[in-house]
Amino acid sequence: MDLNRLQKLSDFCWRIERQGEMRVPGILYASEELVRDMDDKVREQVVNVATLPGIVTAAYAMPDAHWGYGFPIGGVAAFDPEEGVVSGGGVGFDISCGVRTLHTGLQRPDILAVQEKLADLLFERIPAGLGSTGSIRLSTTRLDKVLRGGAAWAVDNGYGTAADLARTEEYGCMAGADPEQVSLHAKQRQHDEMGTLGSGNHYLEVQEVVEIYDRKRATALGIHPGDIKVSIHCGSRGLGHQIGTEYLKKMAVTAASHGIRLPDRELACAPIRSALGQQYLGAMRAAINCALANRQILTHLTRQVFAIFFPEARLELLYDVSHNTCKEEVHEIDGVARTLYVHRKGATRAFGPGHPSLPEDLRDIGQPVLIGGTMGTASCILCGSSDSMATAFGSACHGAGRSMSRRQALRQFNGRGIQDELAARGILIRSPSTRGIAEEAPHAYKDVGEVIEAADHAGLARRVARLVPLICIKG
Repeated sequence: MDLNRLQKLSDFCWRIERQGEMRVPGILYASEELVRDMDDKVREQVVNVATLPGIVTAAYAMPDAHWGYGFPIGGVAAFDPEEGVVSGGGVGFDISCGVRTLHTGLQRPDILAVQEKLADLLFERIPAGLGSTGSIRLSTTRLDKVLRGGAAWAVDNGYGTAADLARTEEYGCMAGADPEQVSLHAKQRQHDEMGTLGSGNHYLEVQEVVEIYDRKRATALGIHPGDIKVSIHCGSRGLGHQIGTEYLKKMAVTAASHGIRLPDRELACAPIRSALGQQYLGAMRAAINCALANRQILTHLTRQVFAIFFPEARLELLYDVSHNTCKEEVHEIDGVARTLYVHRKGATRAFGPGHPSLPEDLRDIGQPVLIGGTMGTASCILCGSSDSMATAFGSACHGAGRSMSRRQALRQFNGRGIQDELAARGILIRSPSTRGIAEEAPHAYKDVGEVIEAADHAGLARRVARLVPLICIKG
């Protein structure tokens, strides 16, 4: 990206001044090196988002930002409920894709003693890959209950405990879900996909804590050097993708009738208060519940596998948070509390200490922010800070962010070679597709350490701990 087209506000904050039809400026949170490496398309998409009706304060891009559908991945924008819009492109196709991290109470030697067998059994029991299906078969009537109940439905049906819900965003159930706004086709795609990882960048990892940045917060979260954690990254599978596909088409067709001029058709949107806007929100919230239930079921399956090798391990939930959503939230704008619709696409909610939506035992330290890395590098746990709410509506990055397309990665990397290389480093990869491994090669992503450092210095969230993979089940 051309730095001459940006105003440098600090070492980790860059401004795109209002121009043309922009209603607000654009703000990029990143180091100079990360900004230089961003595609110019990121700047173009931030500018386009800033032209949408009812947008408040600024259009934001996180340190891991890269080109996406309409909105950049790593994009954040908030809209006034009366004048603003809701955009399917501002949420994305993998609605409520997110990460949950589990404690195990185990240490590295425990895993190394059974690493091969544990990797094999996790791969056998955790369905992964394109079009993967699980053992759960749901009728449309039962699926509607999932779409209303989320992780709470899963717990009620034996997939976990009530304690899991206390550490899940929205306490496991997104209010306002309306399964009637989800098409039969979308539901049919989900009938046998509950409890599956899917493909792409989705994974289940067994990870070791190798570095602590903030001992006070780490101790409060139950994180210590040498601990083994399990992280699960996935979303709403075929149902969410179908909802995104269908509603984006409807929004594109009706935008002009609402007086909305789209600088890019992929920014298709509808007024929040319109019938279509409300229908999309009802369907999107149902997809959020689908994703929350999916990760809850995967947690149950993971616990079953660990119980075979480690009967004493309890795998308590540290936290579960999504990074592809639109949420109705209250934020302070110019000293006034306002209800806004906050789009986070490839961006993680990062509420600071004292926020009323957080579980009581987390309010002193802030919300855990779970940042996935690559299967060959590291992931990071951060916490929202007192600065978080003022930077980008309490949002942070969500991962390393791609530095090359999947097609480019396929041309450059060999999946089997990547798998062998990582095995030599002590990281066991299990995947149904060597093509998928190549597409997700570590070198196809930005330096996750630099991304996390930028998020910390920009005040988006504070680093707490770094984790490296020992086993990765890859979609």
